[in-house]
Amino acid sequence: MFDAAVFGSLFLTLFVIMDPPGVTPIFLALTSGRAAKVQRRMAWQAVAVAFGVITVFGILGQQILDYLHVSVPALMIAGGLLLLLIALDLLTGKTDEPQQTKDVNVALVPLGMPLLAGPGAIVSVILAVQHADTAGEQVSVWAAIAAMHVVLWLAMRYSLVIIRVIKDGGVVLVTRLAGMMLSAIAVQQIINGVTQVVRGA
Repeated sequence: MFDAAVFGSLFLTLFVIMDPPGVTPIFLALTSGRAAKVQRRMAWQAVAVAFGVITVFGILGQQILDYLHVSVPALMIAGGLLLLLIALDLLTGKTDEPQQTKDVNVALVPLGMPLLAGPGAIVSVILAVQHADTAGEQVSVWAAIAAMHVVLWLAMRYSLVIIRVIKDGGVVLVTRLAGMMLSAIAVQQIINGVTQVVRGA
């Protein structure tokens, strides 16, 4: 019933796209200054949101995109622009949002989507589900998706220990570095979307 090749292929693909090690400094930057209990809750919320989005698109993804007349390149460009806005806030040290609003934004945007459940991950899952012809392959696909989200949660959950070590000065440095990394990811995502639009024209 279980297809190890399908599981391994999708898991590695999602690992590269969702990038748990790369998400860690961004998570640290966005959650710094909050209580440990709040940070743990935000890690769980972000993973839950990402898993929910991936699940919905895995089941109904192509139908949703077709119904809304949204192309994959458009999804990539929109996600890139959203990430770029968050990256600019990290780079400039903008902290004037209300605390409660910040909590919601960090868990849902950008962590849950589009950073974790971004266009790349969504498209990969849609294709994997479509190509899984047998029950065993379907089980393997969803097992890989679930395993990837467990890894993401573990990466963010235990990255909180780093905050206690690097203190406030280190958090500022991590925030700026995370902003730079996130801006690069955003720009690359926009470039990929524009490139696909040009090729399809």
